[in-house]
Amino acid sequence: MKRILLVALLILVAPVVRSQDADELAKQLSNPVASLISVPLQYNVDFNIGSEDGTKHFLNIQPVIPTSISQDWNLITRVIAPVVYQDDVFGSSGSQFGLGDITPTFFFSPKAPTAGGWIWAVGPVFLLPTATDDVLGGEKWGIGPSALVLKQTKAGWTYGVLANHIWSVAGEDDRADISSTFLQPFLAKGFPGGRTLSFNFESSYDWKGDAWNVPMNIGYSKVVKAGSQLLSLQGGLRYYFETPGDGPDWGVRFTLTLLYPGK
Repeated sequence: MKRILLVALLILVAPVVRSQDADELAKQLSNPVASLISVPLQYNVDFNIGSEDGTKHFLNIQPVIPTSISQDWNLITRVIAPVVYQDDVFGSSGSQFGLGDITPTFFFSPKAPTAGGWIWAVGPVFLLPTATDDVLGGEKWGIGPSALVLKQTKAGWTYGVLANHIWSVAGEDDRADISSTFLQPFLAKGFPGGRTLSFNFESSYDWKGDAWNVPMNIGYSKVVKAGSQLLSLQGGLRYYFETPGDGPDWGVRFTLTLLYPGK
């Protein structure tokens, strides 16, 4: 708890960037397909998992790289590479540490919003069996579609939804097949000084196991500067409305995002 309070204090007192620049960067961060190179380092902890009240720590390394591919279109590459440490998550199974399965997504998005101000993107998502421990991954190759739609208002609101579905197409025969839908509705409100209050549901549905996983995340972030490096610091809480089996009750999230505007 002391570490949580310390990180929260750092977010609150960290020096801000010039207000107008910080506000624009915060707005771009609320848009998953903005023309902004960023590298979020998202640290999560989930508590009270399984019969032994296990704990799961995972650091999601999530680079976002936009590339102009024509006069009217961008390709946004988003990768999620989880590094996991968990203890007694599966009963008294002990601890595991290593890399999980990597999920890259390639979004094709128009550079200009629609006439109504909507931003949208579509593209393929892949599942790569990169886990260094078979407990940390599914040992399956997967592929499916991904889509995103959002709108940003002059009053500082961002709202939308991101969704994908992954089917397993190859991998170890003794591991369960995958058919999983991910659905993330999100809402964010920007405030002066590069500050953002955000809400989202990172819901997923396992069609093979007929089970929902529904956590809600609440986060507060601020754009700051450390020397010449622009950063976004975020802290937040997560509550699970539904989990498969004896899943976690709640968790915390802290994110440090490296920002590279204009590159």
